[in-house]
Amino acid sequence: MCYTYILKSKKDSKFYTGYTSNLKLRFEQHNKGLVYSTKDRVPLKLIYYEACLNQQDATHREKYLKTYFGKMFIKNRLKSYLTG
Repeated sequence: MCYTYILKSKKDSKFYTGYTSNLKLRFEQHNKGLVYSTKDRVPLKLIYYEACLNQQDATHREKYLKTYFGKMFIKNRLKSYLTG
């Protein structure tokens, strides 16, 4: 299994979208500042993830979630969380 995930920075409220085969380990790496793209934005909160059958599906889903339509999907999917 691979996972596509979205993190939200508690520092600047920005989002980060990525994929991994080990969600728990990757989340720990992000929060320890070991990931270059998020090291200045810790602490981070995992707000969404999807399981995919393989890496190709996960990367396609990641790319989609980074598009305008993907961002609108997440906004609608997490409406109550993001407005609360």
